[in-house]
Amino acid sequence: MNNQVFKLAFFSAQKFDILAFTDLCPAYIEIKFFTEQLNGQTVTLAADFDGVCCFVNDDINAVTLAQLNKYKIGLVTLRCAGFNNVDIQAAKKLNINITRVPAYSPEAVAEHTLALMLTLIRKTHKAYNRVKENNFDLNGLLGFNLHGKTIGVIGAGKIGKAFLRIMSGFGCDLIYYDPYEQTDLARKITLNALYQKADIITLHCPLTDETHHMVNRNTLTKMKDGVMLVNTSRGALIDTKACIDALKKQKIGNLALDVYEQESNLFFKDLSDQIIDDDIFQRLLTFPNVLITGHQGFFTEQALQEIVHTTFMNITEFKQGVLLTNKIITGSSNKELHGKN
Repeated sequence: MNNQVFKLAFFSAQKFDILAFTDLCPAYIEIKFFTEQLNGQTVTLAADFDGVCCFVNDDINAVTLAQLNKYKIGLVTLRCAGFNNVDIQAAKKLNINITRVPAYSPEAVAEHTLALMLTLIRKTHKAYNRVKENNFDLNGLLGFNLHGKTIGVIGAGKIGKAFLRIMSGFGCDLIYYDPYEQTDLARKITLNALYQKADIITLHCPLTDETHHMVNRNTLTKMKDGVMLVNTSRGALIDTKACIDALKKQKIGNLALDVYEQESNLFFKDLSDQIIDDDIFQRLLTFPNVLITGHQGFFTEQALQEIVHTTFMNITEFKQGVLLTNKIITGSSNKELHGKN
């Protein structure tokens, strides 16, 4: 394959993907961009290619991988850090290599987390709309000081540490929980203690069987009344229905989301002229203390450049038959996933 052009099927392609990857594409890689998500139905588009490039909402399950194997595709390269959407065991059995971008810009997600927090705390999104309409009334815009609050960080991988470094200048009491990672940037406590002590809880952990719906009806009862909850990691870390009930009862005082459990049907698309048939999502939008962005946390110039460079490096290593630096290793998924955040 070294002397041949590597043909790459690029799924879930956005305009910014096409521009960035086309601009920096090596001569020995030929890309065909597909706006469709990769799944068991669209996998036929990958026929006659050498590899596929996927994103967070592509469904790379056993059925999809089996079909890729029939097409003799040996590489699935993820242009993201998380890989909860990949059946790693099935890939191993089929000898399909899965690579990823383990660290594109932890600061990008960490800074977006802070942006969501401060927006809700000071209601700047509402103030912006008022001023646009020449309304300078301050009533209804009362916020609170971040200084002096207890911030609980769940997950102290790359993004969690980046967030803690930022928060070290705000005069907050910083606590964290992580079963694998250690840091001197905050005080490590048990998860139950974090739920009980934190005024603001932000999630920076991976989605695994153990963390699925870690924020649920039971764990919400352990939290402070009026707690602020922020999730910029993976949507299924929280039970959305339980959060809606907690919002109605004012158990959750503020909720900020950059991810959503059913986001694959919504995010990265312009649905402004359509009716969204998702009652849970639509219910979230009715709360004045809920702020949602569409999986935007990673989206900075620096992060996108790093994603492009690392993805092309992963393809080049596979094409050259050398050791894959960013190959996902089966058997250490929990810790490996944790380290990516």
